[in-house]
Order: sequence, then structure tokens, then C-alpha cells
Amino acid sequence: MRGEADKLKHKAKNFLRTLGACGAGSATPSHAKRMDAQTKQNLLERRKARSLLKTVINVGHKFLVLLVRWLSRTIYGEHGKRMPPITNLILMESATSLATKIRTRKLTSVEVTQAFIDRCREVNPLLNCVVDERFEAALKDAERADKLIASGTMTVEQLEREKPFLGVPISTKDCIRVEGLLHTSGIWNRRNIRGDKDARAMELMRRAGAIPFALTNVSECCMWESVNTIHGRSRNPYDANRIVGGSSGGEGCIQAAAASPFGLGSDIGGSIRMPAFFNGIFGHKPTKFVVSNEGQYPVALSEEQNSFLGIGPMCRYATDLKPMLRIIADENAPKLRLDEPVDLKQVKFFYQINDGGAHLVSPVDLDIRDAMEKVMAHFRATVKAEVKKVYLDKLRKSAPMWLANMKTPSKVGFDSQLANLEGAINPWLELAKWPLRMSNHTLIGILTALTERGGVKYGSAEYHHYVQQKQELVSEFRDMLGENGVFIYPTHPTVAPYHNEPLIRALNFSYTAIINVLGLPATAVPLGLGREGLPVGLQVVAGVNQDRLCLAVACELERAFGGWVAPEVKA
Repeated sequence: MRGEADKLKHKAKNFLRTLGACGAGSATPSHAKRMDAQTKQNLLERRKARSLLKTVINVGHKFLVLLVRWLSRTIYGEHGKRMPPITNLILMESATSLATKIRTRKLTSVEVTQAFIDRCREVNPLLNCVVDERFEAALKDAERADKLIASGTMTVEQLEREKPFLGVPISTKDCIRVEGLLHTSGIWNRRNIRGDKDARAMELMRRAGAIPFALTNVSECCMWESVNTIHGRSRNPYDANRIVGGSSGGEGCIQAAAASPFGLGSDIGGSIRMPAFFNGIFGHKPTKFVVSNEGQYPVALSEEQNSFLGIGPMCRYATDLKPMLRIIADENAPKLRLDEPVDLKQVKFFYQINDGGAHLVSPVDLDIRDAMEKVMAHFRATVKAEVKKVYLDKLRKSAPMWLANMKTPSKVGFDSQLANLEGAINPWLELAKWPLRMSNHTLIGILTALTERGGVKYGSAEYHHYVQQKQELVSEFRDMLGENGVFIYPTHPTVAPYHNEPLIRALNFSYTAIINVLGLPATAVPLGLGREGLPVGLQVVAGVNQDRLCLAVACELERAFGGWVAPEVKA
């Protein structure tokens, strides 16, 4: 009986198992479909929620921007103090013209150097762009230059070839090392550090006859607006209530004020081009790896960061860009083919009016859009070049692409950089001290240290996503530009904002930063003054090692639209 019962039990179990399997087999497809539909619905709802949140944040941000602008105008007034007029005509000459007149003995180096020293002393109380100087030593260098010319030991042709800028004073920013001058990079812990020798780029300029005479202000650790707790805040020559940009802000300012004939800047996310734009001068970021970064501080923490960083020329006249670049490119100059003629009729012009509507980035000002359209009309009608309007969708992700690709495996963060790599600051403690004026750091520096550890992590899936996006955008630009194309793009979406406004317009730097990510050459070109009496302009981007195209376009735009405008001239 027990055996029969066990058999029946076993059969019943098998029957139930089979029935269950059949039932499960027949139910799985419909169940999977239901699960798939539910997953899709959940994803859709999440996307809608994210989209709604983004919209709310964007609307809130726009309201905040308007509020801060109203407060800024209420606090500062419509317009700040204006510049004293330029009375010495030497100050109106290009560096190239001054060099020619010095070696042909139409001017002396001493009188040229003294003219710019006098101008620095005249404008610096208002602008605070010069933070250190070697005026007396520069005048002695100028005397030696004049004696060399008077001696006749070198012909005019030899001087032009071997010392093309003999006797011309030059300035640079306080993060490019100059022997004997401060080398702080706006970092409190570096306030007493001085350069023991010239940075490579300055060494090359000095070898070409230029005379270092002034050091200019930078932002703290060369990030954001040119203000720090060592030297204070620099002010825009066109409106002292507005920023000069950063980190080469003091350099852009001294050039625009006609207090220096030319200078060197550096650029890792727009630090040459944004100050050049805000101050209405020319500035060129060279192709990656063309100019040595030796002697620049902070140093790049990875090969990728080093590819973003570049030292380049800043000046009021486009004609000075090429000879400066030829000198500082040194052994890399031949690959740039700077002496090869550029026929603008054969150049293909591509342009994009904005970034496509990036998150928390300001819309492009009407003045800037109008200026760009006038430029493109000029190349169509006057130059008879091929002009094409394009839309590169990936430019909407410029800020996250730069931020992600700037990440390194190094444990050194911005909090360590602010401590000059001697430990790290406590950003929360510094934030608490800041309102009491007890912190040695700027608010934007502290906030950067707080937020920098967040966001995309090096090596994460999101990091690799943006690395891939970068590579794809590099390919898009390479295919578009080739060896005879240029891309015209806003340098910045707005004219120079009021002091502190960048705190709530933090991502506007993305217009320049994306070009650093791509490693391409780019020249900031001034196009006169807009409705507010502030400089407007654009940037000209070319393919790798095609810097000469940027410079040729800059020269043409200067000829057609006037270039730099003296600050005392009202719009």
C-alpha cells in the first residue's frame, strides 16, 4: 500500500510540475511584455521629471541673473569711471611698428619704455592691472638696446632677423615666470615667491630683444575673474564696474589701456580669449603642444590637461600676433607654416551663432549676434569666400565635456592647489570665515574647491562617455575644417559682466573651453564697441597647426571693422 501511495504521489508531483512549467511558459511572454512596458513607462516618467527639473532650474537661473543684474546696476550705477585719455602718440603704435622705429633710430628704446611706464603709473590707480614691475631695470635694458643699435655692430637687416623686437617693452601675467618678479598665480601661500628665471616663452621673447617691464594681475589659482586676496581686483578700462576676465585679465586690461605694447597670456579654458574679448584686444591660443608651458604655474596634472593649456600672444594690433607666435613656438614654428600666404577666397568659412541652448549658459547678446552676421556678410560679399552656417549639437555639452576631460587620476584637487600643494585648505571652514573677512581666499575659489570634488569621477562610465563625446567632436571638426577651413564662434555669450556676476553665470566660459578640449588654435578678434560701450567680438578657430588661418582672418577683420578702440572713445 505504501509503495502504491508513493507512486501516486510521485506522479501527482510530476503532473503539477509539468502543469506549472506549461503555465509559466505560456505566461512568460505576456509577463515580460508587461514588465518591458512598465520599465519604458518608468524611464519616460524619469526623463519627464528630469526635463521638468531642468526647466525649473533654467527659469530660476534666468530670474536670478536678472535680479543680480538689477542689483549690480543699483550698486555700481550705469557706468564706472572712464580712462584718462591717451596723449602720447607712442602709445598708439603696434609693437612691430615700435620695433621698426627703434632699430631705424626714429625712436629710442628709452623713450618708448618710459612712455609705457608713465602710462602704467597713470592708469593703474584706477585699473589695478599691474601687480609688480621692473621699471628701473627695464630702462637700463632699453639703454643697452639703444647702444647696440648706435654701435652699428649689427645692420638693420640683422637686427630685424635676429632681434625683431629689440627695445620694445613687454608685459605678462603673474603666473608666467619672470626672473626677479612675483610668481604668485594669485595664491595667498605664494605671495612671497619670485621667479628665479624666465619661463621658456618669456626667455624666447627676451632673446628676440623684448624687455619685460610689468607683471599683471590674475585670478586666484588662475581660475575665474581676475581678483585675488594678494593684489585685489582688476577693473575694465571701458567701464571700471565691469570685469576684465581671467585668468589673463590684468594682461588684457593693460593692453586695452595702452599701457603695454604687447604681452603673453596663457589659456586652459579661455584665459587668453575671454580677457581679450572683454577688453577689446587680440589674443591667440595656439595649437596644443606648439608653445612650451615651462614656467607656468599651476602646472598641468596630466597630459590631457597639458594639451588644453597654451601660452600665447595678446596685443592691440593683429599684425603683432604672427611675429610673436613665430618666436614663442621656437622649434615648432616650421610646422605652423606661418610665412605661407593665405588666400581668404580659398578659405571655407563655417559659423554657429550659439551653442544650441546649453543648460545654465546665457543666451548670446544681440550685439554679438549682429556683429557675427556682419562678419559673415563681409566674407560672402567682399571676400567672395564660401560661407556656411552649421549646427554642431555636441557644443551644447561643452561645459560638462571640459569638466570631465579635465579630471585626472591625481588626488590633487583645487583645495590642494589653493594651499600651493602644501596640504589642502578646508573649504567649509574658509566659507564660514569669508563673510567675516578672515579668509585668505576668494569666494569663487572657495566655491570651486567645494564643488570640484563632485560631478564626474575620473574613470567612471560618465567620464568615459564625455571622453567619447570629445573624440567624436574632434572628428567632426577635423572633417569640417580640413586644412583650409575656419569656424567662427562667439568668444563669450555676453559682453563684460559686472564684478561678481560670474558667480551666477559660471558656465559661460564653455564657449572658449570647448576649443581647449579639442586642442585647436583660436584667435579672439575685437569688433568695436556695442550698445553699452563695451567691446564685442568673436573667436576664429582652425584645424590643428593651421594657426596662420586664424591670424589671416584676424588681420582681415581688423582691416574691415577697425579692431581695438581706445577706451576713452564712447560708443
